[in-house]
Amino acid sequence: MFDLSLAGRLTFQHHAPTEPALPPGRHDTGLFAERDYVLVVPEGVDPARPTPLVTLFHGGGGSAEKIMPILRRHAEQRGFLLLVPQSLLPTWDIVIAGNGPDRERLDIALDWVASRFTLDPTHFAFAGHSDGGSYSLSTGLSNGRIVTHIMAFSAGFMTVLAQEGEPKVFIAHGRQDTQTPIDTAGRSHAAKLRAAGYDLLYLEYDGPHASQPHMVQVGVDFFMGGRGRTVADLRAAAAAAG
Repeated sequence: MFDLSLAGRLTFQHHAPTEPALPPGRHDTGLFAERDYVLVVPEGVDPARPTPLVTLFHGGGGSAEKIMPILRRHAEQRGFLLLVPQSLLPTWDIVIAGNGPDRERLDIALDWVASRFTLDPTHFAFAGHSDGGSYSLSTGLSNGRIVTHIMAFSAGFMTVLAQEGEPKVFIAHGRQDTQTPIDTAGRSHAAKLRAAGYDLLYLEYDGPHASQPHMVQVGVDFFMGGRGRTVADLRAAAAAAG
């Protein structure tokens, strides 16, 4: 029988907390001696009530500290937990040789968070920029049993060997991106996802291979429900901001 973990399938399952919750703020998880994960806890989280979670993956050569600022303010203002992993090597295993230690570490960390907070199974997102965007797309689409939303910024590729479920997908890509050209990256990804019937919001902007605050804002609104805003509203807001 084929081992689905080799295709990026996680074993994580939602469960009730069994450990004391953490106070508001930034916390090293203490799970890993090398390149530990970070969890940001916003004010006002009741560990007994379902709380949204975003797992944010950094780009190649990146770190938790470099990528965290694009979503930390949103987490603190909108009240979602923010888990920020770090790849064991300079970038994610799937980019180098296939699913392996990063998938294993992610499973451990998700269980660690769920042991301290009640996670909202309807708002459980993977997000990332560049290689992190590729990882969030690839691993998110392979784990739609638990991942409800994907926010991929400037993702270069999408490798899905064991598609599962139907997560909602937000993709933003710059037309001046020379590192991951839009025709072979963003537009190609969007075309494949539309053909497969995914609920997709795809936006382009005039910009390079760099995080765009107005696109991050739209992605967060997409994830959190937009306070009643429709997809058309989100497109209009992105156009006005960009």
